[in-house]
Amino acid sequence: MQLDDLRPLRSAPELDDAQRGIVLAELSDRLAACEWFTVGVMASSAEQAIGALRALERALQWTPLTLGGEPLPEGAVFLKGNQRNGTALVRAESGLGLGILISGHAPSNPDAEDTWGPLPLDMFA
Repeated sequence: MQLDDLRPLRSAPELDDAQRGIVLAELSDRLAACEWFTVGVMASSAEQAIGALRALERALQWTPLTLGGEPLPEGAVFLKGNQRNGTALVRAESGLGLGILISGHAPSNPDAEDTWGPLPLDMFA
């Protein structure tokens, strides 16, 4: 399993340690070519989505995003975070898969821009 193998999936697959290492190494190289990021987290609860976001921020040493959208919705959610404006919003959303999507933005290098995932919700834990 490599990073590009995730692209057609609706939900993130379970990855063993070797696969996680390969995917994280490829992701790290691609992230390095970008200037800022948006992140989407598809989860079965707001708490799960926020936990995945905070783990990702710690692992990638991103400044934590300010969370909006209170009160948090019940049930399945989509969390959308934007480094450029420093905010994240959680909304109720059913019918999605589960996982983390990261989009890299690089106005000075458009060829580097892409979306990666879905990555497992515990990928950065």
